[in-house]
Amino acid sequence: MSTSRRLPNERRAGPPQASSLPLGGTARGAKGAPVTAPGQRWTPGRLLAWAALLGMLLVTLLPLWFALKTALVPPQQLYEQSASLVPRDPTLLNFRRVLGLLSPEQSLAVGGSGAEINFLRALGNSVLFTAIIVTLQVGCAAMAAYAFARLRFPGRDLLFALFVGTMMVPGVVTFIPNFILIKELGWLDTLAGMVAPFCLMQGFSVFFLRQFFLGIPRDIEEAALLEGASQAYIFARVVLPLSSSALATIAMLTGINIWNEFFWPYLVAKDEAHQVLTVALQTFKSQTPQGQPDWTGLMAAAAVAVLPVLLLLLAFGRRVIESVQYSGGK
Repeated sequence: MSTSRRLPNERRAGPPQASSLPLGGTARGAKGAPVTAPGQRWTPGRLLAWAALLGMLLVTLLPLWFALKTALVPPQQLYEQSASLVPRDPTLLNFRRVLGLLSPEQSLAVGGSGAEINFLRALGNSVLFTAIIVTLQVGCAAMAAYAFARLRFPGRDLLFALFVGTMMVPGVVTFIPNFILIKELGWLDTLAGMVAPFCLMQGFSVFFLRQFFLGIPRDIEEAALLEGASQAYIFARVVLPLSSSALATIAMLTGINIWNEFFWPYLVAKDEAHQVLTVALQTFKSQTPQGQPDWTGLMAAAAVAVLPVLLLLLAFGRRVIESVQYSGGK
C-alpha cells in the first residue's frame, strides 16, 4: 500500500484567501466563474445605506457650496443668481474687499455696501487667542491626565470622576459667574479676560489623554526609574514623545472649538482692537449702510475664516480618527 506525503511547502486546496483577492474583491474559481467576497455584495440594504450616506453628504455640503458661490458672485448680481448652482462671471472682488486690498471708494464702485471689516487684524486676534488657549489647555490636561493614569494619591478616582462629570455641565451655566469675576479683576476688553476661562484643562481632554497614557507599557517607565529618572523626567522625556499623536488630536479639537468661539469674546471684548474673527463677522453683518447686510462680502470673509480649520482637518483628520479609536479601546 502506497501512501502519499505532502511536501512542506504544499498547501491544501481551498477557497481563495481574502489577502489574495484582487482590489475589487473578486477572484476566479476553478471553472473561471467569479467568486465575490461576501462583504462586497451589493445587497438592497447596502444600497440603501449608501444612498442615505450620499443624501446626508449632499445636505451637509450644499449650504457650504451656496456660501462659496455667493462669495464669487458680483454684488450687483446677487439676487439675479440666487437660485443658480454655478456662478456666472465669477469674481474675486469680494475677497479683495474684505481683505482690505481695495479702498472704500473702490469697494463702493464695484458694488460694495460700504460696510467695513478689519479682517487681517481680527484674523491675528483669532490666531493669538486660539494659540494661547490651546497651549495652556493641552499642557495642563497632559499633566492632569498623567497624574490620574500613573500616580497614586487619596481620592484619585473621585477627583477623576468629577473631571469627567464637567463634560455634562453646559458651558452657558458658567458665563455669568465668569463674567462677574473678570469684571471684578478689571480684565474686560483685555486678552487676559478673553483667555482666562479657557486656560485650564477640560474634562474631555483629561479623559482622552488618560486613556491614551494607560495604553503605554509600564515597562518603559519602570526601566527609566531603574536608571534613576524622576517622575517628571519620565513624563517630559518618555511619555510625551510617545503621545505626540494624542496631543496633536487634543490640540486640533481644542483649536477648532476655540476658533469658532463667539459668545465669550463678544461678551468680554467690546473694543474692536480685541475682536476675534467670529465677532468681527457679526459686526460686519450688522452694518447696513444701504439698508441690508453685505452678503457677498460676508460670505467671502466666512470662506476665508473657515479655511485654516479646513486645512487642518484635511491634513490631520485621519490621524485624529486613529488616535480616537486607539484611546477609546483602552
